[in-house]
Amino acid sequence: MAMWIQAQQLQGDALHQMQSLYGQHFPIEVRHYLSQWIEGQLWDAVDLENPQEEMKAKRLLDSLIQELQKKAEHQVGEDGFLLKIKLGHYASQLKSTYDRCPLELIRCIKHILYTEQRLVREATNSSSPLGGMMDSMSQKYHQINQVFEELRILTQDTENDLRKLQHNQEYFIIQYQESLRIQAQLSSLATLPPADRQLREPSLLSKRATVEAWLTREANTLQKYRLGLAEKHQKTLALLRKQQTVILDDELIQWKRRQQLAGNGGPPEGGLDILQSWCEKLAETIWQNRQQIRRAEHLRQQLPIPGPIEELLTELNSTITDIISALVTSTFIIEKQPPQVLKTQTKFAATVRLLVGGKLNVHMNPPQVKATIISEQQAKALLKNENTRNDSSGEILNNNCVMEYHQTTGTLSAHFRNMSLKRIRRSDRRGAESVTEEKFTILFESQFSVGGNELVFQVKTLSLPVVVIVHGSQDNNATATVLWDNAFAEPGRVPFIVPDKVLWSQLCEALNMKYKAEVQSNRGLCEENLVFLGQKAFSSSSIVPEEYRTMTMTWSQFNRESLPGRNFTFWQWFDGVMELTKKHLKPHWNDGAILGFVNKHQAQDMLLSKPNGTFLLRFSDSEIGGITIAWVAENPNKAGERMVWNLMPYTTKDFSIRSLADRISDLNHLLFLYPDRPKDEVFSKYYTPPLSKAVDGYVKPQIKQVVPEGDPMLDADGDFDLDDTMDVARHVEELLRRPMEGQWSGQQS
Repeated sequence: MAMWIQAQQLQGDALHQMQSLYGQHFPIEVRHYLSQWIEGQLWDAVDLENPQEEMKAKRLLDSLIQELQKKAEHQVGEDGFLLKIKLGHYASQLKSTYDRCPLELIRCIKHILYTEQRLVREATNSSSPLGGMMDSMSQKYHQINQVFEELRILTQDTENDLRKLQHNQEYFIIQYQESLRIQAQLSSLATLPPADRQLREPSLLSKRATVEAWLTREANTLQKYRLGLAEKHQKTLALLRKQQTVILDDELIQWKRRQQLAGNGGPPEGGLDILQSWCEKLAETIWQNRQQIRRAEHLRQQLPIPGPIEELLTELNSTITDIISALVTSTFIIEKQPPQVLKTQTKFAATVRLLVGGKLNVHMNPPQVKATIISEQQAKALLKNENTRNDSSGEILNNNCVMEYHQTTGTLSAHFRNMSLKRIRRSDRRGAESVTEEKFTILFESQFSVGGNELVFQVKTLSLPVVVIVHGSQDNNATATVLWDNAFAEPGRVPFIVPDKVLWSQLCEALNMKYKAEVQSNRGLCEENLVFLGQKAFSSSSIVPEEYRTMTMTWSQFNRESLPGRNFTFWQWFDGVMELTKKHLKPHWNDGAILGFVNKHQAQDMLLSKPNGTFLLRFSDSEIGGITIAWVAENPNKAGERMVWNLMPYTTKDFSIRSLADRISDLNHLLFLYPDRPKDEVFSKYYTPPLSKAVDGYVKPQIKQVVPEGDPMLDADGDFDLDDTMDVARHVEELLRRPMEGQWSGQQS
């Protein structure tokens, strides 16, 4: 399927070449709807020059038609009806085309796959990280599919052996019954006269000896067959366990890790379709082998023969039950996580899914899932299998949901759409820990049976850690806890342990990921930005990036201790920058108009080398969520001397009155955006259009920003305070709201 995904992204001539591979001989729709199955088959294992391989090719053709018919049957709805007819037609068409020459089908498919591979390889620069990653992914998927093919062959082999064993055993029982009949005849001779007995006894004794010798030989053969079958099952189960480890401990864990990083703004974790198909193949293979082992056990009970087979079958039964239990309990997952910052009395949603539910027919008796909120300590106890007495740490409304089977997608899931945390019970906190550092988790649990109540499973899964808040003002610090946990949690940790300190370079990765996601921008934090953040975080003046790479930052430095001379933490400052940029500055950040991460002294050095009227935009050091304009101009108090001026920072409150672009337009002394771009060239597309004419006797008010002459409004750091000018503007606005008499009323009359 990975190859088909890449093939669909081909462009131009390569796309035309790919499309020309298909036609009546092999419709492109078949390639599309059976992409995963097609890429999972071992087409290369068929030798096209060997006519004896025709049976192998015929089996592949029959499997292809069967898969196509199965896909057609699962189509529902108006569009599905048409697709069902089309896929059914293709199944008939392929059968009539290749039934007498199945090797030609293999030749056709091999040609298609090789050509696709070549086109994708040529289109993708293999030296690029993305190309290398796709190659690696394709190889990994290919290996997994190869193992599935090997498991299929092994399972088919043991099925054939089991049938042969059953046939031989049935014949053995018939012969055994014959030996009993001969023995009964011999016993009945005692009632006959001696002459008759002597006449008939020798042939019966000879026949009995022959049958008993055969039974002894055949009993040994049956025992060897049973041991051989058990050893083959051991090999199959070892490979099954290995394949399951790759899928559950590697692929599924990686998916969960991607899901966790997506909570910090990382790329989407990707769909579960491929994972589900693998888990379903595992379930199918495990179940087939389990049934085979049970049939072998039944044959042993029918005909007990002394030997080690009983112990071997018990061990196989135990192993296969362990494997299927691990599969079912591990594939009960949270597809859509609840919000990690959870506010009480607020509606929230989550989705849980059982990846093997459809294959094990769990939906025939749909299980119910229950959601409970538990503390970190309760989660630890749960994972240690300690009795938690069904304790919870709060009350969730609408916390029960029945799993539904969606036939079109083949998924079994429960959608909690209207949950709400009514109340929370907190534990005693340690030391400096605040309520926004306390972690909870949503426990989802269910119970269901498979195989007609043969096996009953109790499944549980924990959500990512959630921080519970009761007021929006706590959101900032709660987000810090979640960010740190998502970024630095290790797989398989004890809930919810995270390192207390991390490398600055690791934290920079997390901050960059979060920033790009929050601001919804492809422009992330460059090295100069990260050096600035390092200076702020560590109260350092170094501008050498290498000096920060080996430094570590503690959780306390991140969001407990205030920055020197400030009443806020590093994270609170950074989060304020994100919020301001997200709400008011996103287009300007994307345009590269905002340098942002520059301190006052750096701004001064940069601007003094430029002509008067050059300005830049930098985030405020002194205020959370503030941005200021710095510009270079003449010093009015000293002729011939130039200085850098700084406006008092703008915040969300200011931009709700007048936008950044309009404010820059208002200030005529701002001429060039650093280094040398005319300001109108950068900002004019964001200016508010001129006011239209008055309507209904009212003039629409307009607020404009001015910087006063002289320096009465400078603060202690040489920054302009615009509060007074904004008061004047608001007063003008009030005056302008009054109806105008005279010319307006005259015009209306």
